[in-house]
Amino acid sequence: MLNTVPALATSEDRTPPFAAAARRAVVADFAVPPPGLLADYATLFKVRVTTMVLITSAAGFYLGSLRSGISPFNMGMVNALAGIAIVTCGASALNQVLERKTDRLQRRTQDRPMATGRIGLAHGLLVGFAAVFLGSILLVYTTNLLTGTLTLLTAVGYVAIYTPLKQVSTINTFIGAFPGAMPPLIGWTAARGLIEWPGVALFAILFVWQFPHFMAIGWMYREDYARAGIRIASTLENPRRAVRSTVVQALFYAALMVPASLWPFLQGTTGVAYAVAAAVLSLGYLWYTIRFARIGFGAAGRSPDLHDADAPSHRQPARDLLHASIVFLPLLLAVMMLDACGRLLF
Repeated sequence: MLNTVPALATSEDRTPPFAAAARRAVVADFAVPPPGLLADYATLFKVRVTTMVLITSAAGFYLGSLRSGISPFNMGMVNALAGIAIVTCGASALNQVLERKTDRLQRRTQDRPMATGRIGLAHGLLVGFAAVFLGSILLVYTTNLLTGTLTLLTAVGYVAIYTPLKQVSTINTFIGAFPGAMPPLIGWTAARGLIEWPGVALFAILFVWQFPHFMAIGWMYREDYARAGIRIASTLENPRRAVRSTVVQALFYAALMVPASLWPFLQGTTGVAYAVAAAVLSLGYLWYTIRFARIGFGAAGRSPDLHDADAPSHRQPARDLLHASIVFLPLLLAVMMLDACGRLLF
């Protein structure tokens, strides 16, 4: 009796050709238009990431200025932040030039302008290289040679080392933490003109902070990363090893954040109020990381696997840790600036 019953006609089949064409035209009229060039540039320059870079750089400049006994609110800060922002935007553009093919394979990045072709290869290269070069020159001219050099080296490390390494080895997370931690140190050198231990302490805080933050992101989007061939702890072939490696790294660096956050106090950069607040905030960060780390242990003592960790009860701690990390860093820097030793504000 196979194939003896005629298929029922669909509404499209019964619609006259002119009516169907008119309906498609109406649908097309209401289709969401592609983003404009301004919106594409905002994505190309990773505005949210650039904003975080500026916040941490400003904190470094502020603290460095207080160490020098001058007000941080001057044209030096404006020039430094402008140069850092331009270089950061250029590095973000070059990063998306290199990752335009892998971005197409990930749901969260497939609509980026380089991935879709809305911004062409030559366009992206020109904008990226021009911004990195001009921003570095601006920093050399308006701040000092050390700041301009460090900023340029940070961009090179991010684009030329970290980005291609993501396809090669999981060590990319560790390597990428170095350029990621440079902004507050660059802000310090813009104010002081030299590398000093208080600036290194700011670098250390940001370096350590990144690991629980990124382990949460890596876990939440591990399917995207795996689809694009990006090698991080959560995309290791052995599921149990992937879970354990992710949570062990997150826990190690979250625990390290406690002494790292107290380093500015031990160096005399801040007062006791900061030390108390830093201890509370870093212990809170550790607590959220411990909650996240429970995905590494199966129920009733069983070994973990990715099926267990995909449960909503395990995805939520990763999301909570990500949110906690985003709140933790600005709060820590704000308290540090408010309780900084030296001339306050003006």
